[in-house]
Amino acid sequence: MKRPLINFAFYFSAFCVFISQSIYSQTDPFVFGDRLPDAPELAASGPFPVGVRTLELIHTNQPNIQESNGTEMPVYDRPLRVEVWYPAQENPDAKMAEYTDFLGTTTDPTRPLKAFTFPGRAERNAVPDTSQGPYPLVIVSHGYLGSRVLMTYLTENLASKGYLVVAIDHTESTHENPGKFASTLYHRPLDDLFVLEEMDRFNKSERGNFLSGMVDASRTALLGYSMGGYGVLNAAGAGFSPGFVGAFSQMTSGSQLLATRSLSDPNYPKTVDPRVKAIVAVAPWGMQRGVWDSEGLQNLRTPTFFIAGSEDDISGYEDGVKAIYEGASKAERYLLTYLNARHNVAPNPPVSPDLDPADYMHYSEPVWDEERINNINQHFVTAFLGIYLKGLDYGKFLDLPEDSLEETWTGFLPRTSIGLELRQAKP
Repeated sequence: MKRPLINFAFYFSAFCVFISQSIYSQTDPFVFGDRLPDAPELAASGPFPVGVRTLELIHTNQPNIQESNGTEMPVYDRPLRVEVWYPAQENPDAKMAEYTDFLGTTTDPTRPLKAFTFPGRAERNAVPDTSQGPYPLVIVSHGYLGSRVLMTYLTENLASKGYLVVAIDHTESTHENPGKFASTLYHRPLDDLFVLEEMDRFNKSERGNFLSGMVDASRTALLGYSMGGYGVLNAAGAGFSPGFVGAFSQMTSGSQLLATRSLSDPNYPKTVDPRVKAIVAVAPWGMQRGVWDSEGLQNLRTPTFFIAGSEDDISGYEDGVKAIYEGASKAERYLLTYLNARHNVAPNPPVSPDLDPADYMHYSEPVWDEERINNINQHFVTAFLGIYLKGLDYGKFLDLPEDSLEETWTGFLPRTSIGLELRQAKP
């Protein structure tokens, strides 16, 4: 009869510790990414203050699918705006950054495009902390339509743990600047690989660049949501199917450009960059549309962590994300599933409950609390990247029973590992 009392005391003590370590209070307003009292262990911020800067990159001489007229493919210098988060030196007078994104649409006069801002926990243009660098690189790719600040809860969190995090505004694929879907289909993986190359170049540049000595590109992860997940999988070796290459050709009046990202092109496997050591694909789009076949998925060899909602109505689950997970049989892989969640298992929460319903639903989940999802994602992405980019002993956080109700998952408070499944498989 005494055992329940002992367990209750332990659970109550653990709960109090988590509450006392919460980084927000009544005098410190909640910011996207802050840890809730019931957050799993690795959701906590790391030891580094975080800095943030915006860079403008140019990928020269790229196919201009946006302006293609079907008879010729013009080229252009493709601009890419990126946000860079990094470990920074302590500054007691630091003022936290505000981020700008957009609501509404360019095509509906009843919902005009409108900028909004929200606060973060990074210091704009902070002095980099080079003392423990260079840091592993994480490249983040948003959905269609999205932005580079769609997942600040995760980008800031990872930077505080000693990662150099770069999120891309994919040109012709943002809220602010939407474009032809065909442009997104072609450019996504190439944008990711270009940014990897640029970060490596900046790291090797002279001292005048703030990224000099800060980036260890030999330990890179690609992280993508929705169309971002589509892009990072292809960048890492999941070659597009012949049928999808044909569909792209029809969409672009005969262009065969996408064939270069399929196994039909003998040069495609050579584009898989050995510096990419891990992939995080959140609700990756495309399997239901024939983007991959078994041969293309089996060409993926990079350790991959999938995240999905079991009721995803955009990318699909059984014949969508789960089918990708099962088909990528040559890769070490995980699949974290939010039961009864739909597609929005990656972004920041809605900035306000007073948004237009369409804008609100672009960020929200109808069943799950988005802030809770954010904390769980922080926990599992930290564990996965810690293992594959830093060699940390985080296996206990992933070596779990598939059903979160079978027993309390390691790192979760009692009674809080619920509504989740975690599958894992090796080649």
